Amino acid sequence: MDKNKIDDSIYDLYDEYCHGRINRRQFFERAASVAVTGVAMANALLPNYAEAQEVLFTDERIKGTWVDYASEGGSSGEMRGYLVQPLGEGPFPAVLVMHENRGLNPYIQDVARRAAVAGFLALAPDGLAPSGGYPGNDDDGRAMQRSLDPAKLSQDMVNSARFVKSHELSNGRLGATGFCWGGGMTNFLATELGEELNAGAPFYGRAADTDQVGKIEAALLVHYAEDDPRVNAMRADFEAALKEHGKRYEMHTYPGTRHGFHNYSTPRYNPDAAKLAWDRTMAFFDKHLQ
Repeated sequence: MDKNKIDDSIYDLYDEYCHGRINRRQFFERAASVAVTGVAMANALLPNYAEAQEVLFTDERIKGTWVDYASEGGSSGEMRGYLVQPLGEGPFPAVLVMHENRGLNPYIQDVARRAAVAGFLALAPDGLAPSGGYPGNDDDGRAMQRSLDPAKLSQDMVNSARFVKSHELSNGRLGATGFCWGGGMTNFLATELGEELNAGAPFYGRAADTDQVGKIEAALLVHYAEDDPRVNAMRADFEAALKEHGKRYEMHTYPGTRHGFHNYSTPRYNPDAAKLAWDRTMAFFDKHLQ
């Protein structure tokens, strides 16, 4: 279905569903009450990962492997992630790529491969690894992630950042990016890691707590969708705190976009905005991590 034919209220319901405020059954029931074609519209918004890959795992420009590493203070003390390196001996600047609120699905794996194609040693940690890993579908993944202790899950991301930064193929400089939950985690890592993080590029994620902004040492490139009330409501206070503490940052809003506009597996995807935001991110990392 053409995304332009999907009712705005269905998009709003999908945002509620994606963020766990309603379940799948409620999403479809409420969509059906909006219009005769509401169920078809709802189905059109569900991700299609098979058609979304931009860089195949067999791409000869990269090498991807699954790695296990210790994660003290995390959900189980152990973590697993998808590590993708460019061809060559390195060292390479390191980038942590963090998933949404449903575990390491194929879209985020593909983003890690894209970062490796651009010349970065990319690690995409699976926050669900201590519970068995991404289960193969977003509904179960979302429920699994919601069941985890948030503080321990955050520590798993901190440990993942330090793992890839200190990897033998890393040049010792670290960037972080993420989407939705991973965008918020990028901002959190900036406050938690201080000078250990050199650059952060969150996509439509929760802002850092304003009383923690003074701890940030990384340069930030913050991406916002135009139509994203929940996330955008935090922007003014976040920017005011960044200015107050003299932090290095850029903020960009992408006209005509919704939350999730970079995710090319659903109709919320906006190809022009997604490309611009990604190109800006890669250039930003080139500037701060080389």
